[in-house]
This record gives sequence, structure tokens and C-alpha cells, in this order.
Amino acid sequence: MRIDLHAHSNASDGTDTPAELVAAAVAAGLDVVALTDHDTVAGHAGAAEAVRALPDGTRLTVVPGAELSCVVDGISMHLLAYLFDPAEPAFAAERELVRTDRFRRGRAIVERCRELGADISWEQVRRIAGDGSVGRPHIASALVEAGVVATVSDAFTPQWLANGGRADVRKHETDPVEAVRLVRAAGGVPVFAHPGAVKRGRTVSDRVIADLAAAGLAGLEVDHTDHDEQTRLRLRGLAADLGLLATGSSDYHGHRKTVRLGEHTTDPEVYQALLAQATGAPVIDAVTVGR
Repeated sequence: MRIDLHAHSNASDGTDTPAELVAAAVAAGLDVVALTDHDTVAGHAGAAEAVRALPDGTRLTVVPGAELSCVVDGISMHLLAYLFDPAEPAFAAERELVRTDRFRRGRAIVERCRELGADISWEQVRRIAGDGSVGRPHIASALVEAGVVATVSDAFTPQWLANGGRADVRKHETDPVEAVRLVRAAGGVPVFAHPGAVKRGRTVSDRVIADLAAAGLAGLEVDHTDHDEQTRLRLRGLAADLGLLATGSSDYHGHRKTVRLGEHTTDPEVYQALLAQATGAPVIDAVTVGR
């Protein structure tokens, strides 16, 4: 089995619609793909429709999830949440709070970019985002359109949009221990996304990860494009020491980033262990969509 547990659609900051993501996963030879848009489940229904419409004999499982924005000790981090009940009130309210604050932050970042000499506008960013929840990658795309930077990745530097960068603005982010508690209370399974991605800014300490494990964290995303081999070895060892699952995934965003869907994958035994912990929602497959 080929299993990719981190991918985005245009419900947040990816470029593929949920249906296009499903088609891309099939084309990439995946058996399982997780749809983990930022702080939203808006793409899940479209993914289910796309799975229902797959030709007979084509099999793909979609794991419904979300990627949550958190902060601890002033350091931003992301938590992947899988198979939670999207209607559970406390967790739904927190996701809505984070989504709402994304618009305030987005406007403020655009204004800072303009103050720094970038000829971009909020209307341009909203056009790029479409119906998706506005995020920094949309602003990065606007900077590319304006010729300020060459690529989206080039925008995520201290000069522009990196955490703590000249144009960065803080947004509402959940305490990660509280986020783990919310995910578990909604029947979901929490995994720390790209915990060693130093190129994105400061990363949390092993002590924080141990605290999260004690609170109910299920795993660490080890195999990720932002982790070099030494980082992966360290994280794999840490996961083993703390009794956590070690997952792998692409963090696919469509053409907004160069990473390929299925570039990194999760071991089938790890995937089954993750499923065994979930009580909030089923996977999306031929059975659950009634094919």
C-alpha cells in the first residue's frame, strides 16, 4: 500500500479542488490519501463525491482530517488531526475562531508587504485564494505575480513571510496541549506535522513533544520534505522513545509547491495503528460513499 497522510486542496491553500486531489492521488498510484486542509473540513464533501464518482475497479481511501495552527512558547507549530467528528461543538468552535482570524491576519500581512514596497493588494490575494481560507501561500503567490520574489518558497524568508519575518503578523493559534485534547475529545487522532522543519523557523523542544505525548499525541510526521536524513533519524528515535507513531507524507499543495503527491509515505502498519485509535469519523472509501 502507498499511503500519503498530508495533502491540501483549494479549501485552504492548495491549488487542486478536492475532486482534482482525488484524481491526482489515483494517478500517483496511492491507495490512501489524507485531506488535511488548514483549520477547515470544507473539502471533505467534495472528496466524498469524487470517490463516489471513481470508475468501477478504481480504489482509493480518503482519510478526512485537518491541519491545526498552534503555538507554544512563542513558536508556531501545526497539528494534523485525523478522523475526528467535525460536528463536535468545542473543536468546531476552535477551528472557526482560527479561520476567522486568518482574514484579519491576511489583511495585516498584505498591508505590511505594501509598506515594504510590494505592489500587491488584498483583492488580489482573495482572487488567488478563491473560496479557500486565506493563508500565507496565497500572499506568497501574490508576491510572485508582482515580481517581488521568483517562487512561493522564496517568499518564506525573514525578508517577507517567514515566522517572525518583516511582514509576518501573529494570528490566533491554539495551545497544542489543548488542541490534542480537543482532537481526542472529538474522537480524532493527533499527529505533530513536520516537527523538525527548521527552514520554516524555530521548532519546539523534545520536552514539548514529550508533554504532548503525555497529553495524548499519537504520532510524529517523520518523513517529510522539510526534514533531512539526520532529522528523520532523530525524530524516529524520539517517536520510539515516547511510544508514538512515525508517519510520512508529502504535504502536497498542488502546483503552489514543487513537492509531489506521494513523495513520502506512511508504513501500512502505522496507518492501521492510527485507524485503530479513531472513533470520530470513518474513512471515505467505496463502502462509506455507497459505491
